[in-house]
Formats: sequence, C-alpha cells, structure tokens
Amino acid sequence: MPPTRAMFTLYLVALLAQSVRADPLRLVLGTATPGGGFPAYGAALASAIHEVDPDLIIETQASGGSAENVGLLRAGTVDLALVQGEVAYPALAEKDAPRLTVVAPMYATPGLLVVAAASSVRALADLAGKPVALGTCNSGLTAMGRAVLAASGLDPERDVVPILLAHAGDGPALVADGRAAGLWGGGIGWPGFMAVAALPGGARFVGPAPEAIDRALAASPSLRRMTVPAGSFRGQDAAIDTVGSWSLVLARPGLDPEAAHRLVAAIDRAGADLARRLPQGRDSDPRNLSGAVPAENLNPGTARYLREVGAAR
Repeated sequence: MPPTRAMFTLYLVALLAQSVRADPLRLVLGTATPGGGFPAYGAALASAIHEVDPDLIIETQASGGSAENVGLLRAGTVDLALVQGEVAYPALAEKDAPRLTVVAPMYATPGLLVVAAASSVRALADLAGKPVALGTCNSGLTAMGRAVLAASGLDPERDVVPILLAHAGDGPALVADGRAAGLWGGGIGWPGFMAVAALPGGARFVGPAPEAIDRALAASPSLRRMTVPAGSFRGQDAAIDTVGSWSLVLARPGLDPEAAHRLVAAIDRAGADLARRLPQGRDSDPRNLSGAVPAENLNPGTARYLREVGAAR
C-alpha cells in the first residue's frame, strides 16, 4: 500500500522527536543508611525523574549520611548528595575547601522526639538520665538533635545516654522494647516516626519548649522555626512548634551547570509525581530555594533555571 500523507507526517514527527531527544546523562546520588528518609527520597526522586526524562539516570548510592556525603562530594566520588541543613549550611560556608553548590531543595525537616504513647516523657527535659536514640553518627538529624537538647538545657553527651545507630532504621525497635526512651528524627513522613506511630499503643511526639526554640535559633544559623501541623502523624491531635532546617541536594565541585539545569528542570516537571510517591516531595519545588539558600550558594545551572521561571531573588 503506498504511503499516505498522514503516514509521512507521522514519520517526520518521529524523526523530529528523535533529533531533539536529550543525550543520556548519568548522575550518582549519595543518600544514607537503609531505613531512613534519605534512601526513600532518593528512590522516589530517581523514579519520578525517569518518568519525565528517561535519559537522565539517577543512580542512588548508600552512604553514612549527611556528613559522609559532604566528603564524598568533595572527593568527586558522587555527583550529587542529600545533605541535611545542619551539615549543609556549614559545608557551603567553608572557604578553604572545594566549593559545593546547591542544585535543588529536598524538603523542610522539622525535628521532633517520638516516644511510646505510654511513656512518662512529656517534655525534652524529662529525658535527663535516659537513653535516647539520636540517629547515625554521620546524620545531620543527629547534629540537630544535639543542638536542640543543648538548647533545652541538656548536655547531649552527659545529661542523657546517647545511642548512635548503625542504620537509621534501627531506632524504632529500640523504642518498642524500651532500650531507648525516645527517638530523635525529622521530617513529616520520616520512616522512623511512621514506624513508632504504628507500634501497638501508638506514639507521642515532643518538640522543644518555646524558650528552647529561641535559644536553638540564636545558636544555629541553619535552623528555622517550623510547625508540624496537627494530624501529620497517627495520634497527633495538636500542632507542634519546633525547629528544623531544609535538607538539600548538593553537587560536587565542578559539576557541569548544564547537568544541574537539566536536573532541576526535570525535578520541577516531576513535582506532582514525586509528591505522589513521597508526600514530603512536594517541598522539592525549585522555587523554594529562593527563601532557603543564599543565591551565591546555588549551582549556576540552578540559578539560570530560577531566572527562567521568574523565581530568582
């Protein structure tokens, strides 16, 4: 059968689509230990980006967490890494180290303590003398927990019994069997929080007292005042005021700005899908960088994208 005009048009459209298809790009993303929020976010991000840009491949790589990720970035072992604010902001400010840049926001990370619902712990001050699971040794959440305990009048090394985890997912079991009075963590939808909330009897969430919030904010420039809305977790009937910081996607020194631009554009297009896969992924809108990160810390590719969408400061 001779070709029709419609068939010829379809052939031209196919050729055009092939010609404008972006070149393959593979980026290695450092996450954290199994069972925590970073691996869950990394997996959701990689899948959501694949839907909008199949040739942009995000390969996740487990790591010790935020502090280790900074070292991996500076060594060029990974292209990108997830870094919690308590580690990210000081690393970005270092002048004598290889320069890291911010490619995209992850999500806001409000810090909280979770305890069993039957626990006698009603305030952070009640943790005095008790074992507390603070997180893994390289986690930014652990650094935040220490800062909040200090602002609450507790020496995190002497006034409580600090428990450092081999893997972020180990914490809920310690609360379940009583080896830990509570588990410090951060982020709405954080796996550790969800696991403790699902235990028989349920959970209770505790934030710092108002005066401790003020002291924490004064002591740490990376922290922000945050509120966890009522109903964010099973059994949480009231809003909780606390402090937290933005977790960020950082890039290694020398990452091609074109690669960063392509990635942040893909994250923007994939926003709805990312939020569907992981609720806190809705915070990954690149426009959120405008209020969270100084402009000089942005990767040039990200800065260009924000100008293009009218979100540059």
